[in-house]
Amino acid sequence: MAKRIGEKYQVILEAAVKTFARTGYHRTRVADIAHEAGVADGTVYIYFKNKEDVLISLFQDLMIRFVDELQNELVQYQDANEKLIAIINYHLTTLANKPDQAKVTQIELRQIDQTINDGISKPLMSYFQLIEEVIDEGKEQNLYRQNLNTRTARKVIFGAIDEVVTCWVMSNKPYDLSTLSEPVFDMLVRGLR
Repeated sequence: MAKRIGEKYQVILEAAVKTFARTGYHRTRVADIAHEAGVADGTVYIYFKNKEDVLISLFQDLMIRFVDELQNELVQYQDANEKLIAIINYHLTTLANKPDQAKVTQIELRQIDQTINDGISKPLMSYFQLIEEVIDEGKEQNLYRQNLNTRTARKVIFGAIDEVVTCWVMSNKPYDLSTLSEPVFDMLVRGLR
């Protein structure tokens, strides 16, 4: 059984983000991750079964922290619109400040197999659930249409944010991703009303 705690575990995950962002998941070897982390190849196997396990664990770790921090951010708001802009801003700002993480989540995780898809779906669902809760609150507060399909609205909201980040990652022209929070919110909230 692989260990899932400790300083080296986190160091290896951080090294994996850098390595996957630099060379891509498929071209990365466990030895490359170990080298970036400053540990022996065998040390990686104390914490992870294989490279696939590193990627799944990396995404799970990132999403758990992302959702926990976002939930802490949202407790200060009562209004669903305030929560929605906070979600959009948090998502864009977090990835703007972590371009390697953005590249891995937007590009490398999209080129994977079913086993990895299965491993990353549960933590992603917790983010989806958080967005759906905000949509339902907006309906309860009469900010959003009562006949609005919550699941479809969540797909549109996440899809819009996700596409904005993907375009930023793929762009050859650097720009501040976080400045798009208000325009994305404005466009989305008009569709929810």
